Amino acid sequence: MRSSAAAATVAQPVQPVPALSAPRRGSEYAELSRQVKEAGLLERRPGYYVWKITVTIGLLTAGWAAFAVAGNSWWQLAVAAFLAAVFTQIGFLGHDAGHRQIFGSRRASYVTGILLGNLGIGLSYGWWVNKHNRHHAHPNTEDADPDIAVGALAFTTAQASTSRGVARLVFRYQAYLFFPLLLEAVSLHVASAQALARRAARHRTWERALFTIHAISYLTAVFLVLSPVRAVVFIIVQQGLFGLYLGCSFAPNHKGMPILAAADRSDFLRRQVLTSRNVRGGRLTDFALGGLNYQIEHHLFPSMPRPSLRRAQALIEAFCQQRGLPYCQASLTGSYAQALRHLNAVGRPARPATTTSPAARGQAAGRARSARPRARAALRQRPCLRRARSHVRP
Repeated sequence: MRSSAAAATVAQPVQPVPALSAPRRGSEYAELSRQVKEAGLLERRPGYYVWKITVTIGLLTAGWAAFAVAGNSWWQLAVAAFLAAVFTQIGFLGHDAGHRQIFGSRRASYVTGILLGNLGIGLSYGWWVNKHNRHHAHPNTEDADPDIAVGALAFTTAQASTSRGVARLVFRYQAYLFFPLLLEAVSLHVASAQALARRAARHRTWERALFTIHAISYLTAVFLVLSPVRAVVFIIVQQGLFGLYLGCSFAPNHKGMPILAAADRSDFLRRQVLTSRNVRGGRLTDFALGGLNYQIEHHLFPSMPRPSLRRAQALIEAFCQQRGLPYCQASLTGSYAQALRHLNAVGRPARPATTTSPAARGQAAGRARSARPRARAALRQRPCLRRARSHVRP
């Protein structure tokens, strides 16, 4: 679930991306699919999800119990941080439900999703599924991927160069503002409320009811137990860290990877692999990022259960290498560095012009020339990105 996303039309959850982008028979993707199915990697993992959901709901209950015990004290800030982490873990489970990783049934997935999303953390499941499926169908594609639509951040030079006023200034320094902007989870709640308030959809009544129950219960508990000042601080810390954790979990996935033109003709396999980045790590990384560190595997097979992603990684990496297809991986810090460099490079054209004198233009040209070797050196340090961009079809 991403922040700063415009509210999208609420719709009944649909079949994840492979159904939307049916690869042609006999294609490379079809061959990969056969290998993945033969390895049993698409089979449901009910035992894992029963355990995962039970433990996560138990942690949520424990968090609110600690909130009641701590009372009107500043120890509640520790509780706020704990609940922010638990909210994010619930968000990961809602993500899995949206892709039908938990249940094959649309109804069961939807019921699970609205209980986790609308009731559990106050985010509209229907709104998010609609937006997220469009992202999966067209990752990092101009005018098609809602996650790179112009908003708080600019992801292309065109978005930055056509901006005006405050937005132009923000884009100029967006690499420095990136993490502070992730602190705001309020935009997710606002987008959810707007979508539920003004869009007709099947089961909208249930989504509205559960969302309202969450909002009233949350605010009542906070303001009933805490003084007004402590209540406001608690909400800022809890929601801020929730947004930061959620945003940091999604940020490494696509930011800094090639942006595809709206008319790009890459096939499904290449479209998903070239625009996605994996994050290297062990079991702790898997837990902290909710399995999203296997972004390539997830985009190729959205319905693959989370615990199968690690097993699929070696198979899919080998398949890509055999076909000369770039398979990008980075450490967690390295992925953030690549994302921030991209945002900084994109935002620079948004710098307001301060003078038009010939001398100033000459100085600017000199700075641009001196920056080129540094840019080429940085690209050499990122061979997978260089190869990925070379594979993008115009």
